[in-house]
Amino acid sequence: MSRNPQEWDDRYAAAAAECGGTVWTPGPNRALAAAVEQELADVVPGTCVDVAAGEGRHAVWLAARGWRVQAVDYSRVGLDRAREAAAGAGVDVQTVCADVTEWDPAEPVDLVVCAFLHLPSVTTRPLLHRLGTWVAPSGWLVLLGHDAANLLHGTGGPQDADVLWDTDLLREAAAGAGLEVLRADQVRREVTNAERAAIDVLLVARRN
Repeated sequence: MSRNPQEWDDRYAAAAAECGGTVWTPGPNRALAAAVEQELADVVPGTCVDVAAGEGRHAVWLAARGWRVQAVDYSRVGLDRAREAAAGAGVDVQTVCADVTEWDPAEPVDLVVCAFLHLPSVTTRPLLHRLGTWVAPSGWLVLLGHDAANLLHGTGGPQDADVLWDTDLLREAAAGAGLEVLRADQVRREVTNAERAAIDVLLVARRN
């Protein structure tokens, strides 16, 4: 995944120019949505940070369910699209243009969500730990990314083992931040016109 904001600005702008299209599939990732709906079913929505929010598909979905969402990304164009999506859905999403490897919320939050943020491991390990430290008492952390097994047994995603995730990485990050891991497993995602499913990894953890 590129660390250059301009490349993502150009990518989001190009998608928007094609009849208002988006880079990512509209609507939330199904596995992430299912995990939130199941594991947080009895949780009263509070504050939320959507890390590397892109065009805001998860931020808007969460806001529609009552969460007060900060969508953080370093692409201004992506965040412009997120605000448009929020307005179209009739919800409020606060956008923050920042590099999440250097940014922290003003105070702990009730839910931290991060989906498909793939950076070199030297950056990823401390970042995922920091995300866990943002979680408030009784709060939640939900992480979703391409699993390392996807290289050999799945389809799509980054083709660099150093940027891919696995359950051990996510468990260590959550536990190191003092969170209780409730779920850390692989999930398969069907891909249109592909012979094999994509293999993702999902973590749900909470602070007691």
